[in-house]
This record gives sequence, structure tokens and C-alpha cells, in this order.
Amino acid sequence: MLAFNFASHAQTLNQKLQTAFTRLQQDPQNTYASLSLTVLDAKTGEVVFAANPNTGLSTASTLKTITTITAMNLLGPDYRFKTSLTGFGLLQKDGTFAGNIIIHAGDDPTLGSFRWDQTNESTVLFEFVDAIKKAGIKKILGQVYAEGTNHELPGWIWQDIGNYYGAFPANLCWRENSYDILLEPTKPGHSVEMTGTVPKMPYLQFDNQLKTGAPGSGDNAYATIPVNGNWVYLQGTYATDQEKRKISAALPDPAYEAARRLTDTLRQAGITVAGNPKTASMHLLNEDNFDLGKAYFFTTHYSPPLRKIIYWLNQKSINLYAEQLLLAMADSLKTTDRPSVIRNFWKDRGIDKNSLNVADGSGLSPANRVTTITMAKILQSAKKEAWYPDFFASLPVYNNMHMKSGTIGGTLAYAGYQTYQGRELCFSIIENNFSGKTSDIRQKMFKVLDEMK
Repeated sequence: MLAFNFASHAQTLNQKLQTAFTRLQQDPQNTYASLSLTVLDAKTGEVVFAANPNTGLSTASTLKTITTITAMNLLGPDYRFKTSLTGFGLLQKDGTFAGNIIIHAGDDPTLGSFRWDQTNESTVLFEFVDAIKKAGIKKILGQVYAEGTNHELPGWIWQDIGNYYGAFPANLCWRENSYDILLEPTKPGHSVEMTGTVPKMPYLQFDNQLKTGAPGSGDNAYATIPVNGNWVYLQGTYATDQEKRKISAALPDPAYEAARRLTDTLRQAGITVAGNPKTASMHLLNEDNFDLGKAYFFTTHYSPPLRKIIYWLNQKSINLYAEQLLLAMADSLKTTDRPSVIRNFWKDRGIDKNSLNVADGSGLSPANRVTTITMAKILQSAKKEAWYPDFFASLPVYNNMHMKSGTIGGTLAYAGYQTYQGRELCFSIIENNFSGKTSDIRQKMFKVLDEMK
């Protein structure tokens, strides 16, 4: 027994990881699975352990680590999104503005978000209304026009994109491009009552097909986003013992919602707005018959700095935030090929772009394929940057380890940092196509990662 204990303690970390990884690989849940683990020395980049490091796998939300590190490099930790409010027309002496108020798109995912005092919808709306008042405007003959449009969703599953976590990336975001649907479950097998929305969505109609699920069955409710229409379909089940009593759904046109809310707030403040809110997807600005006039600048709203945004992006795994960072990076490089921004950035730094096949920035697309060696190298590259403490702080703590998780249809992954006997490590572990419960495979993966403690 003493000899066995001595041999056990004498094992290297590589040997311990090899034993644990082999055990995981041979587990019945992984009979048809693809597994990969890469562990690097976070300071030197030396490979500590690698198993199937060059196998491209679906990353789920661990891809967000790559997106945020790329954004911190390209945009900088102090980068702020900005949304400008202007007007075009003629301001008369009596305060009548013969023109339109224009919200200019700025890619800002935090505009109207509840996560900061400076970004919540009431603060932003007051800022805009106050600026219009200070300009001397008392009556608007045109309308509030928001120039933002939605962008394509490469490879996202249709069932996802009507829900808050599948909200469209857009030039102009509002309230994280989502709203809440209030629900009241009844008896199992019976209909779930829809009691309203927050905020009120008077332009949407709902076909509620939700059924009440048995206690413990959870939230399996899905909203289908309208396409060129205003009907929202609610399907699935919602357990009778759910405490939240609401689900969050994606806004079909965030720019329109921003324009509508500003129009309503102006009217409540006593400023008449003659026209209805419009967006780029609904109406062209030059059709409004205000050809004569000049441009007026009212105010610019700034987001929190990027170093603060990535905290919520990774802590709460906000897909929209990741996609907006990718959109901002693409805009800064004047390209419409958003995924190429990530691939080309790391190609220029010695990483084979074929090991970094990405379709989006959040990991929601099942088309993403990245190797664990590439993800670990990118994590290691962040260690030497001045902004690394902000990135490290953005990573959640699971299993007493700082790491980003990723879960999507048969995929479970973790990527992050750990200290082993004073040695700083970074790692990426990914499993695709496991069978059985995710909760079971998670605990088995944690046993592998525990070897680094």
C-alpha cells in the first residue's frame, strides 16, 4: 500500500490527465462521442497534455472566449459603442420641427439594457428626450426614424431564433433585442395562460399553443419570431411549478421598438410627434418630403467600455453581445464577412485558419468547428495582455475553476484557467455526440479537470 501511494504521488500531471482522460473516453456515455483536451502552460505555451488536439469540434458557447479575446485585441478594452441622435429638417421659431428625428445605428448591444444604470431604457429615453427639448423642439411634423436593420444568422436553428438567446444581431439594438411574455400555468396537460408582455407589444399578435407541464419538467417553451408579419407562435410546455412565470422572446425589429418607445416618450413629455415610428426595413427616409432643411445634432449615447461588456457576455453567456462584438469588428475592418475577422486575425498570429472554422461569434451555430489546441493557444495569448485581469474576471466559476462553459445539442465544453502546484495553466476540453444526461457527463468531465487542482 505504501509503495502504491508513493507511485501515485510521483505521477506527473501529464500522467494523471492521461489516466483520467482515458477513463472518460472509455465511459459508456462516450461510446460514439468525439473528445479532445488540450492543457498548456499559460505563461510559456508549453503543451502539458494533449489528446486529439487537432480534431475540429463543435464548441458551443466556449467560442465566446475566442470572440472576446479577439475583440479586446482589435477594438481595445476601452472601446465604447456609440448611438447618435440627430434630425433633418427645419426648426421654426415656435419650436415646430419640420423634419424627422433619426436614431443612428451604432452596433451597441447594451442600448436599453437593464445591466447598467447608464444603459437602461428609461435612462436612454430621458437622455434623448432631454436633448431634443434643449434644442427647443416642441412639435415634430415628421417621425422618429431608426436606421438599424437585422443581420443574417449563419446556421442558427430555427427553434432558437425566436427566443431571447437567439435574438438577431442588428445595427441598432434595443433592450437586448428581447421582451418578456408573462405566463400562468394551470393543470398539467392544460393550456398555459398568457397574461401580457413587458413591455407592452401592441403590434404583435400571439398564437398561444403552450401546455402546462408536470412539476419538475421545467421550461420547454419556445417562441417563433415573426417573418414579414406580426404573429408570434408559442409552443412547447411550461411546468406548473416554474417560479419565473415568464419567458423572454426575441424582438422581430429592435430598431422599430426603439423608435416606438422614443415616440411614446416624446409624446408623454408633451412633444407632439405627427408621424408613426419608422425603420430602415419599413420606410426610406427620403420619402418623407422633408428635402429642404439641414442636419441637427442632439446627442450621442456611449456604452460602457468593452472591458465591462465582456463581463456580462461571458458570465451570462449572452449570444447577442458576442454577435454584436463580431459585427463591430467587421465594421471596423469594413467587411461584411464577419466570421473571417476572427479567422484572419489569428491566421496573422500563426494559427492555421482551418483549425478555426467559425460561423458566428457566440457558438450558437452547430456549424462551428474549432480544435482544442487552437482555443487553448488563444487563451494563452491573452495571459500576457494588460487587459487579461478583465478577461479572467469575466469567466464564470464552475467546479471551483475559472472557465467558460458551452452546451448545445450533444456538445459539452469548458475553456479557462487553473493553477496546479503554482503553475498557471490554460485548457480547452470539448465533447461532441455523447449519450445520456448532460448532468452526468458534466460530473465525469469535472473529474478529469480536477486533476489540475
